[in-house]
Amino acid sequence: MTSAELFNQIKAKKSFLCIGLDTDIQKIPRQLLDTTDPIFAFNKEIIDATHDLAVAYKPNLAFYESLGVNGWNSLEKTVNYIRYNYPDLFIIADAKRGDIGNTSNLYARAFFDAMDFDAVTVAPYMGEDSVTPFFTYVGKWVILLALTSNKGADDFQYMTENNEKLFERVIKTSSKWGNEDNMMYVVGATRAEMLADIRKIIPNHFLLVPGVGAQGGSLEEVAKNGLNKQCGLLVNSSRQIIYAGKDEKFAEKAREAAVEVRDEMAALLEKYL
Repeated sequence: MTSAELFNQIKAKKSFLCIGLDTDIQKIPRQLLDTTDPIFAFNKEIIDATHDLAVAYKPNLAFYESLGVNGWNSLEKTVNYIRYNYPDLFIIADAKRGDIGNTSNLYARAFFDAMDFDAVTVAPYMGEDSVTPFFTYVGKWVILLALTSNKGADDFQYMTENNEKLFERVIKTSSKWGNEDNMMYVVGATRAEMLADIRKIIPNHFLLVPGVGAQGGSLEEVAKNGLNKQCGLLVNSSRQIIYAGKDEKFAEKAREAAVEVRDEMAALLEKYL
């Protein structure tokens, strides 16, 4: 999927919503625990209830890996379900991988060949040769961690040398590795004031923005500082949507929460784009 195709989805749905499938076996409705695959059963209902409101889904792999083989099976079934039923949706593996070139090549094979994700999140710390293997897959994306929304981001990401913050150097250097059709960046919504400065470095790249909703980020601030001519944003919401309801009407409640976010996004697109 190219950036233009992604923008077409955004325009059609008036939404730049990415729903995080952070599916915790301890938080899903109890009636699903009697099914053969509770994680997949939950994901399926969430996806069916919200697919027309979102342009992307982002399974966080920790929630699946923690369940061993069963979790991986649930993940694979989730990706295959989206591919078969809603093929225009963008699917992100929130895996935060990154290792020496040979190992990264195998990670890329796992997520792009074996599981058919559109994108994978990658850590930049080990440098260019740990990232470039992911670029060998045409039509697939690297989403590089740049400025995260967690408190610990202050430990390293804002370190400054020659008036340049570390995250700024990461963006400037890595932007030469890929292009606007195969590389995005993670920028946390709780750092929304930095989006304007980031846009000076990469005006045309897409940004994946977590931290709106349960983590306290402002969608208005993200849009004001981060939108570009092709929207250029995928704003992720996980807990706020998927756990909006806890009983048998959980999917209905998830849809209501997603509609609320989508409607705000539609208004912001009209206001700022």
